[in-house]
Amino acid sequence: MTTNAKPNSPASERNREPILEVLRGCFSDRKQVLEVGSGTGQHAVFFAEAMPWLTWQTADLAENLPGIRLWLDEARLPNLPPPIELAAAGPWPRGPYDAVFSANTLHIMGWLDVQKLFAGLDGVMAKDAVLAVYGPFNYGGEFTSDSNAEFDVWLKQRSPASGIRDFEAVDALAESIGLKLIAHHVMPANNRTLVWKRGAQGSS
Repeated sequence: MTTNAKPNSPASERNREPILEVLRGCFSDRKQVLEVGSGTGQHAVFFAEAMPWLTWQTADLAENLPGIRLWLDEARLPNLPPPIELAAAGPWPRGPYDAVFSANTLHIMGWLDVQKLFAGLDGVMAKDAVLAVYGPFNYGGEFTSDSNAEFDVWLKQRSPASGIRDFEAVDALAESIGLKLIAHHVMPANNRTLVWKRGAQGSS
């Protein structure tokens, strides 16, 4: 195994097309995207290439940045600046960003960090910013599938503070920083892509 082998996430390969279909719509008039929790960097390369009108800023914990750089260096896309270090507690970049994207992060983080995430977003999002979040969610405290319930058990065994989040609790955090739900997309494998916008009049 070579030390410069790019990290690879099979899940990123599987879900990128359905997510892109959503983002093409909700990011069609956006310019500056902050991706929170870029992981391997695969999503960033795929989305930045497919949506060249966006400047796609990757961000993640320090230990993930070398892998992200490998993907970005290979892609050599003009709309992919170098990744930045970002944890929920900050420090946060200046912004403002008119779009934020995050995939498969909220259930990995502890709830306190999810709260810190939204508090941090408050300071970097533009007044009309769009937030798109992909991942599994519970509704009314209930799992949407047996597989999600099993996944939640696995998450908690790995880290007791993690777990699939209740949509209502996350939506309340979004509301607290002036975001309104504008779209709710059912995705493959019992996931969702939720889209909020600042200044929106209501949800649909």
